[in-house]
Amino acid sequence: MRPGATASRGGGTSRAAGEERTLTSVTSSDAYEGGAEEPQDLPRLWHVTLSVSGAEAPLKEVRRGLEQLAHDHPFLLTSRYANDHAEIRYWEEARDLHDAAAVALRLWGEHRRTAGLPPWEIVGLEVIDRQTYHLRIAEGYGPPPAARVGVHPY
Repeated sequence: MRPGATASRGGGTSRAAGEERTLTSVTSSDAYEGGAEEPQDLPRLWHVTLSVSGAEAPLKEVRRGLEQLAHDHPFLLTSRYANDHAEIRYWEEARDLHDAAAVALRLWGEHRRTAGLPPWEIVGLEVIDRQTYHLRIAEGYGPPPAARVGVHPY
């Protein structure tokens, strides 16, 4: 424990120096107490924007890699690219935001070699539910809807 700190909220004991802490999740049932109806554990649609960046690469190779990724995974809506960064936008069906984000964070690394993508790192991720996406568009915020499906330069 830190000097002057009180016992943890969970009532547990303090950890020894260097001991790893076990992470726990809050289940959906924990959030709905007091008679409120618990939501179904059904998949939902999430709009994902994944931004990657790194050392400059030839534009033709970047485009070819993104086109291959789109071919391998037709769920991709649109990709924009330059020689040192790219943005991929798509809809993901997942149980919750955590699942959608986990899939998005693996997308670039897992397909980098097979699609011939540059060795860039993920520098941004936004995952929002369908309702929030449409609300932003209706209010004039955020990027316009991805009407131009495909791979395009910035």
